[in-house]
Formats: sequence, structure tokens, C-alpha cells
Amino acid sequence: MSGRIQTVTDSGDWQSQLRGAITCPEVLLAELGLEPGAVHLPPDTRGGFPLKVPRAFVRRMRPGDPDDPLLRQVLVAAQELDTPPGYGPDPVGETGAANPRPGIIHKYRGRVLLVASGGCAVHCRYCFRRHFPYAQNRVARDQWAQALDYVAADTTIREVILSGGDPLVLTDPQLEGLVRDIAGIRHVQRLRIHTRLPVVIPDRVTASLLDAVCDPALQTVVVIHANHANEIDTGVHAAMGRLRGAGITTLNQAVLLAGVNDTVGAQVALSEALFAAGVVPYYLHLLDRVQGAAHFEVPENRARILHAELAARLSGYLVPRLVREIAGAEGKVVLSV
Repeated sequence: MSGRIQTVTDSGDWQSQLRGAITCPEVLLAELGLEPGAVHLPPDTRGGFPLKVPRAFVRRMRPGDPDDPLLRQVLVAAQELDTPPGYGPDPVGETGAANPRPGIIHKYRGRVLLVASGGCAVHCRYCFRRHFPYAQNRVARDQWAQALDYVAADTTIREVILSGGDPLVLTDPQLEGLVRDIAGIRHVQRLRIHTRLPVVIPDRVTASLLDAVCDPALQTVVVIHANHANEIDTGVHAAMGRLRGAGITTLNQAVLLAGVNDTVGAQVALSEALFAAGVVPYYLHLLDRVQGAAHFEVPENRARILHAELAARLSGYLVPRLVREIAGAEGKVVLSV
């Protein structure tokens, strides 16, 4: 691919790629041929929410471009130190009553979220869980029974969502055991997996993984997270094909981010790239107002105008729902369908 980085290679082993992720901003910039002075790094890049990005994702960035939309999503920025009003550590209300026991987030009727892992393959700078108390929600394998007892006791729960962190950083045997236990709860009909791994390390989608997450007692849905068309390369296409071949429904949720995808052209390209890979563009989120991410916010009125223009350009099935998540609401607030 002309213009892309060719200097790094990955083994096909997703765990090796995960271990080899770049964690130093200066190393990332050097890989892209950028000087530190070309971007606005904070005075101390070692504190706070650390950088982490797999090289498979870095190779999709444009060398020499400090404004590359993929780079902006992962590079530590000085603006993260700003403290504007209205931004905090728990922007969508996932602590307190919504976190009734370790590993469980229960906000909405009919579904419950399990914090399967506190680890991620990539640290997105706008992540609404960048301050989440993972230490208090760490669940060892022998403690999953307590979390699943909560699910079993509530017969209104029809869907279990595996999230994190990223649930796919768990090993296949760990996932297989967890999915088997979920499938054993008779009133649970669907398993939903929220993950960025098939995008940032497509090699994660193996036959062994598919065996682990597919159970005949459950309908399985995988919701990936891609924000820009440049994230969808041939490796992602292949990974999505493997998921669909296993009978898994594939959806995407994106976040509207200033300087990344806040133009009609970027949104059209993203929807078309997703659908070409067999993924339905499902949600376009307004930014969750988490501390450290204010520089990514797109005002709601501008987002509505952009979304209307998107709907005028694309077939309806290519237009994601524009939504905002509000702490205490009974579900996501749909701003435009």
C-alpha cells in the first residue's frame, strides 16, 4: 500500500501483537516520521491515561501527518489536562446503583453488562471509561458465578453484554467457559460482545475464538467500534467475513469526534466502508463528557445538521442512529434516526 508504513511486521499471533503494542508517544511519532514538536504532547506523557496502540493499527495511519484521524484517536494530547465544567469521571452513570456488584453494570431493562476485562488492545483518548474503577470490578474466574447469579435471579434479563475494557483480550478458554455459563441461564437469549479488537488486531478473530463465543443456545451479536473509513482495511474485511460466516450479526458503533470524523464526507465514507465489510452502521454517539476528552466534542446542533446531510446522501440502512447517552435515562436518547 503506497504511502503506508512498511517498517514493522507482526506475527499472526494476536497475543504477540497485543504485547508488542506501542506505549510510548515518542516511539509512535518516530514510527510515523513525526517530530514531537509537530504535535501538542503534555509535559508528562507517562502519567494519567497511558498510550497504547497496536502496530497493525499504526500501519493504517498516514506517515508525516500530525492530523491523521487515526493518530488523533490514540495520541496523548496536552488538551487532556483541561478541566472545563460539565466533564467528569463517570459521564454515563455506571457507578453507584448501576454497579450493584463487582463486574455488573445494570442500567437498562432487559439487558445487563458484564465487565469481562479491564484491559484493552488500544487506549482511545475519548474513552468514557478511562476513569472507571476497574480495580473494584475485577472479577476472577472463580467469582464469575456471583455475577452470573445476579443474572440468573432476574428473569427480565434477555441479553448479556460482554464489555470492558475489551472482552476479547480474554483467552479463548476463558471466553468459552464464560459463554457456556451464560448459555446455561435459560431466560438469556442473546449474547452481545462490544469490542475494538477485530478492528485494531484483526488476527484476533480465529476459528478458536468463534468456537468460544458461539453457543447454540444464544444469538450472538458482535458490536465493533470504528470511527473512520481508514480503519477498515483488508484485514478487517477478512475478520468480519469470519464473524459473519459463523452466523454472528455484526454492527458498528462510532463516536462523533472533532478533527476525526466530523464531516459529511468522513461519515459517508465510514458507512460505505463498514457496509462493504458486511457491518451495519448502527450508532453514531455524541461524545460522552468524560474528563480529559473535551477537545473531541462536536456540539449537538452541528451534529444534527451533519446527520441530516448524511441521511440525504445515503440509503436509510447506511445511516446510523445519532444518539446521546445520559446518566439515569432508561436507554440511549435518540436524537435522529
